[in-house]
Parts: sequence; C-alpha cells; structure tokens
Amino acid sequence: MAKIIEFIPNFSEGRRQDVIDALVGEASGVPGVTLLDHSSDPSHNRSVFTMVGSPDGIEEAAFRLCKLAGERIDMTKHTGEHPRMGATDVMPFVPVKEVDINECVDLSKRVAERIWRELKIPSFLYEISASRPERANLAAVRKGQFEGMPGKLLLDEWAPDYGDRQIHPTAGITAIGARHPLVAFNVNLSTSDIKIASAIAKTIRGSSGGFKYCKALGVMLEDRNIAQVSINMVNCEGTPLYRVFEAIRAEARRWGVTIVGSEIIGLTPAKALADCAEYYLQIEGFDYKKQVLENHLL
Repeated sequence: MAKIIEFIPNFSEGRRQDVIDALVGEASGVPGVTLLDHSSDPSHNRSVFTMVGSPDGIEEAAFRLCKLAGERIDMTKHTGEHPRMGATDVMPFVPVKEVDINECVDLSKRVAERIWRELKIPSFLYEISASRPERANLAAVRKGQFEGMPGKLLLDEWAPDYGDRQIHPTAGITAIGARHPLVAFNVNLSTSDIKIASAIAKTIRGSSGGFKYCKALGVMLEDRNIAQVSINMVNCEGTPLYRVFEAIRAEARRWGVTIVGSEIIGLTPAKALADCAEYYLQIEGFDYKKQVLENHLL
C-alpha cells in the first residue's frame, strides 16, 4: 500500500491574493502531492495549506513552498494578529497511511537541512522532532516572534537546530517538525474586548492549568470588530472539541458575552466532529467505526 503523509504549512500572508495564488500554484504543481484545502485570514494575516502525498512528493513540496514564501514575503513589513516568526512560519508533517511518526521526524530533518543549505533560512525542530524537551511546544519556540528572534538566537539554549545564530533578513526562521493530527478550532465572541478572549484562553489552555491538549490565545478580528479565542487542539480524543466549547460558553457567560460562532481552519479528522455529534445529540451506544457509512467505503 502507498505511503501517505499530510503536510500543513502555515504562511505569514493572508491579505495579498497574488502571493496566495502563487503559493497555491506551487503546491498544486508538485508530482505525487494533492492540495486538499487552503484558507487565508486577513486579520491573522496568515494562510494555512493542507496537502497529502508520498514522502518524496511532500519533501519536495515543502522545499518549494518555503523557497517561494521566502521570495515573496518580507517579515519586516508583516503585521497580523497571529504570532509568527517566519515567512513560512511552521511546517508540520503528520503520518496518515503506512507511515509511522519516526519517518516524519526523519523527513522534517531532511527538509530543515536542505532549507538551510540552499535558502539560508534557519529552523527549529519542534513537537516530536524536537531536539530538547523545551522545544516541543511551538508557543515556546515562537516566543519573541520575528522582532525578538535576533536576540533570542544569541541565548545559549536557543541556537537554531539548523543554521547560524541569526534569522534570514526577510524570511525569518521556521519551525519544522513531525506531529500527530491537530485541529485548528476558533470560537468567536460577542465582544470587541480582546481582554475577555485572552482571559478565557488562559482558563482553557493546558499550560495555564486548563485542558491538557488545548493551546489557546485571544486575538482580535479587526474586520468584524469581535474578539476570538484561537485554539489548537493537539489531541481531540484526549480532550474533545465539545468539552472545550462548553467551557468557553460557561466562561463567556461570566463576562456577560456569548458565543456567536466557531470555525475550523483547514481539515479535521472526522472522529473529532463525530464525537461532538454524539455528545450534542445524546446518541446512546454510538460506534463510530461501525455506524459511519464512509468508514466502510474504501
């Protein structure tokens, strides 16, 4: 059976359609790779691509996209709500079929080495690829963002895994690693007060004593004038989406606001949504593997 890897690069561009179109064209032109989805957000000034393919195809796509982003995105001119440190900000590789996580770790290291050798863009290895425990968490790696990274790289504990102790002048630095499936899940609030969203994010995220597999921060959606709790769920079976959603609803009520909607960025495992349906519909004795039609169509 064919090996399949999922690749979900995040680019620091969500406003200039010509740059987004160029990235889409590059992603769509690599043999052995299929672009499944791409979404862009002008408030975050960020685009997220989701593609699948063979290990060789994904490896080549990762390099080509990082090269193009480095040529077209100038981080000295970038502004946006989402934390970022590079033109290609983060490059995760996820095993899907006939591939184990160690193969994705090896792939991440090959990509990082080539990006430094040919493009002179340094990188940190993160998540399961991390060279040190403190580098597993993307938030810790990205802390300081593009503007603070030159000083950070001079600290003893923050030398890049690949590259010199200085960022690329315009492309910054990239986080590259292997990880398990993640769901990017955002919840919008009926308020323009970002302090409320930030307070709720602090309550629910694992690093602050909230849910173990939840990463969250408060951001402002300027185009809609509303605050958002922006979430990465790194293990939806360990902490299901509905549990976090209900916690946000309860916390919002304390602040006198409501949830006006939610969104999923990119693709998500079907199981994550099926678990929500089971919870809200109060389905008794539900068996996801046996009762979901698509699971029997291969």
